[in-house]
Amino acid sequence: MVNKNLGDKNLSDLMFSGMLMSGIGGCVAGSALFLGAFLGYFVKLPQRLVASIMAFGAGVLMSAVSFELLDEAYALGGPMHLAVGFFLGATIFTIANIYLARKGAKHRKRSDKPEDDDENNAVAIAVGSVIDGVPESMAIGLTMISGGMISTATVIAIFLSNIPEGLSSTRGMKKTGWKPVKIFSLWFFIVVITSLSAMAGFSVFSHLPVELTAITLAVAAGGILAMLVDTMIPEAFAKTHNLAGMVTVIGFTISFILSKF
Repeated sequence: MVNKNLGDKNLSDLMFSGMLMSGIGGCVAGSALFLGAFLGYFVKLPQRLVASIMAFGAGVLMSAVSFELLDEAYALGGPMHLAVGFFLGATIFTIANIYLARKGAKHRKRSDKPEDDDENNAVAIAVGSVIDGVPESMAIGLTMISGGMISTATVIAIFLSNIPEGLSSTRGMKKTGWKPVKIFSLWFFIVVITSLSAMAGFSVFSHLPVELTAITLAVAAGGILAMLVDTMIPEAFAKTHNLAGMVTVIGFTISFILSKF
């Protein structure tokens, strides 16, 4: 946690530096949505490649959830706070995901929806991107509170998981007649939200009890893991089939190694 015994000026500088680094991390991770949007509008990528990126990103996120978020939550609050937050995060995401699925965002991470897909609601997909991105981005700021450094593994994981989502959403928007300026303005706005979420994760919880920070870390972890199972893993397996497990393990291994630096 932030050392409250530091001088006012040093504490202020530390908080500003932490907020700035968190915002940069959130911006980098969220910028993948913009990159995916560019690819979705201008480039036709092979579905197997997109799915492989999804599987790799799923493995990286699994490792980040296990060895970054949950480890930190357990260290700060113990098993009770971890369990409460973990199940709360999964519950919140599941409820939101069910609602968005009914509005047309069930397959928001898929990039191969047919032209006549009734569930291709671009606005709902964009809202789903915000729902996915807020806990992920807050986790970036939260992991800085005790460590003082951005979690490289977490940022990479979120970045990789966001590319297919931006790609898929943009294809849906293009099909429904959205103009490029409107599409890319929307994604820019979402990237700003992810940056602010990361900054809030650091600045807000730096001043709160460690138990609340532990619960919030676990909430983010529960939401991310539920998102993985509901949206990323099915898409990855649908196109890579028997290779999905191997690609996921590679992503998990790389993320685990990165978490040790």
